[in-house]
Amino acid sequence: MFKQKFEKKNNIFVFENKVNFSKIIDNFYSLDPFPNYTQNDNKLSILNKGDKNIIAKKLKNEIGFGKKILEVGSGTSQLSQYFALGTNNKVVAFDATFTSLELGSNFSIKNNIKNVTFVNGDIFEDIFNHEYFDLVWCSGVLHHTKDPKAGFDQIIKYLKINGYIIIGLYNTYGRLFTKIRQLIYKIIPKYIRRVFIMNFDPYLRSLKDDDKNRLKINSWIRDQYEHPHESTHTIDEVMRWFEKQNVNFIGSIPA
Repeated sequence: MFKQKFEKKNNIFVFENKVNFSKIIDNFYSLDPFPNYTQNDNKLSILNKGDKNIIAKKLKNEIGFGKKILEVGSGTSQLSQYFALGTNNKVVAFDATFTSLELGSNFSIKNNIKNVTFVNGDIFEDIFNHEYFDLVWCSGVLHHTKDPKAGFDQIIKYLKINGYIIIGLYNTYGRLFTKIRQLIYKIIPKYIRRVFIMNFDPYLRSLKDDDKNRLKINSWIRDQYEHPHESTHTIDEVMRWFEKQNVNFIGSIPA
């Protein structure tokens, strides 16, 4: 599966991170891994969370068994755990942040999930064998890299002919209101930022700011409003990426 040499730490395959920009992102998520686990999380809660993601649920139901799945930018690897549970698929959770992967690895050990492999490395390094995976999932990742198109060009190499790739990016137009909230968040005094975001962020408005949700809220605020780098993209731009790599477009959400 691997093209490069690695070392193994705490059940995680570790590849040298040579890209300084990626280390900035690594340091950011190391402080507050996203999404975080709660004390009550178990197999059932991960299955329930995954089933709420329409795309993930449909893919899991239709992809079948005995497949090789790569999640690029897995973070704490909750989605990778979801794809693995109840299947014999071999899932690889790949992320640049060791701390996040360690949370995922500890969860898999605690819950006896044996068909997830955890890999720590940089998206721009040619780590995996080419044309190896049946499905590559990369959502919420490329727009946090220094060169999203180059990142796509790298990970597409790992996909088998006739395989499937899922790409999730911040849309230039759909991200507009978040950009406005980000601007306000950065210019208002720090002591009222949390109150502002809790009232105006559509996701956070549904959560009560208490001990039960505090970790989840903190992770969301950091990811959406304090991230050191993000870019936005249009459908036309992604279509050009696909055309260059001979990828057939199937569909998008929204359509």
